[in-house]
Amino acid sequence: MRFSLVGRPSGLILRIWIAASCCAVPLAICLASTPSYALSEIQRGDLPSPVTPPAGNDTAPGTTVPMPVPPGTKPSDTSQPADDTDKSEPEAPAGSGGVTSPRSDPDAPPPPVVYDLDKLPEPVKRMHGLIIEACKSGDIEKIRPLIGSGESMTQLSLGDIDGDPVTFLKGLSGDGDGQEILAILEEVLSAGYVHVDTGTPQELYVWPYFFALPLDKLDPRQRVELFKLVTASDYDDMKQFGAYIFYRVGITPTGQWLFFVAGD
Repeated sequence: MRFSLVGRPSGLILRIWIAASCCAVPLAICLASTPSYALSEIQRGDLPSPVTPPAGNDTAPGTTVPMPVPPGTKPSDTSQPADDTDKSEPEAPAGSGGVTSPRSDPDAPPPPVVYDLDKLPEPVKRMHGLIIEACKSGDIEKIRPLIGSGESMTQLSLGDIDGDPVTFLKGLSGDGDGQEILAILEEVLSAGYVHVDTGTPQELYVWPYFFALPLDKLDPRQRVELFKLVTASDYDDMKQFGAYIFYRVGITPTGQWLFFVAGD
């Protein structure tokens, strides 16, 4: 019995080719996908980290990037030269800075206290009398011509005053019409006085004499005279301050009413 081999090689070759094709297709797919998979992995995790240059490395001029200024921080402008000009306000002088300041000096001999008005120069005596007369009238308007105006006006405050000087005096008076301030002015001019800065441009006759005496050295009689003007509590306060700072009057040797002020 003979078996025919016709067609068997063709079938075997066909099966081998099919089998080879089946193996080749997955291999080709695998080989084709391998580079893409590797690139994806590099993009996700295998790229090198940025290298921070070590501190101290020299950088080219102009390549430094300035750091951002934190919010709320005032930037400093280093491009402008420092301004050494002192822009602060000038200091105000202490106290009144003038002849109205209390003059008590515990280390200096006190000036003599004078009560006799006849010892005053005639211009001073005349102005003193005119002020007393205006005070006794009870009409504060009688003070106006004695105060004057402009640069020669009597100083009524250690600071500037606004408006009419007589209206200002009324405002100082507790009664509102000026009688209280007239009473104080009269009482001040009824006390003893001192002659200060004799022979200088600041020469003055000042009432009351407490202006130039240390308060802690007043004798009992003088303290009685002081209490006609201030209370015992005021006296204690002024002793702590170191000088009499209630109302005082200054008249120049030529008879100009220079000031009527209170305060330090």
